[in-house]
Amino acid sequence: MTKVHDILLTSQLFEGLPEYHLEEIRKISVDKYFNKGEFIFFDGDEGNGFYLVVEGTVNVYKVSPEGKEQILHIVKEGETIGAVPVFSGKSFPANARAISKSRLLFFPRGKFINLITNNPSLTMNILALLSMRLREFTIQIENLSLKEIPGRLAAYLLYLSEEQVSENVIKLNISKLQLANILGTGPESLSRTLGEMKVRKLIEVEGQYIMLVDRVGLEELAEYGKSMK
Repeated sequence: MTKVHDILLTSQLFEGLPEYHLEEIRKISVDKYFNKGEFIFFDGDEGNGFYLVVEGTVNVYKVSPEGKEQILHIVKEGETIGAVPVFSGKSFPANARAISKSRLLFFPRGKFINLITNNPSLTMNILALLSMRLREFTIQIENLSLKEIPGRLAAYLLYLSEEQVSENVIKLNISKLQLANILGTGPESLSRTLGEMKVRKLIEVEGQYIMLVDRVGLEELAEYGKSMK
């Protein structure tokens, strides 16, 4: 099997589709390559298609009037970028930039719409993806607006454990700076909060890996979103 076939077969959007549908999908896709730091699209660009990450990692973010970046998603292999505006017929609502050397498949809007018109299985997958995106935004808005930093971090670690289907150990695939950005804080505050969580024996940290030592304690912290003082 090729790398592209494997990614299509296990991706959020195309998982479970029969082989002949995957072949049709591959035929309308266009290979695109981006170097680290290269922009894929900008906030306000026409939503003329969407992307599937085959290799690499992509950062989707907004920029405030003051120039501060707020990360919305870190998109990895098998995940899509820009699907929502394609189906709503609107422009891209955020910026997308490669944070490592990346290979993406681009799906032109017109060709993809024609393909899914008579394919209910693919349509259901799209609805599931859009529902998941809505849940992610709801969690992020709740964390940023209602919780203090320890609660935000606890909620995000628990979310990652669900996403990675891991009971006690998660892998942090982004830098501490990017994680701080997602949580709406600075790297110093993040480091201090991680240290406090370690002292309270809620977590242990080894490089990219974070062990959830006290899951119940993390759930309480995420639920009430209070400081740990």
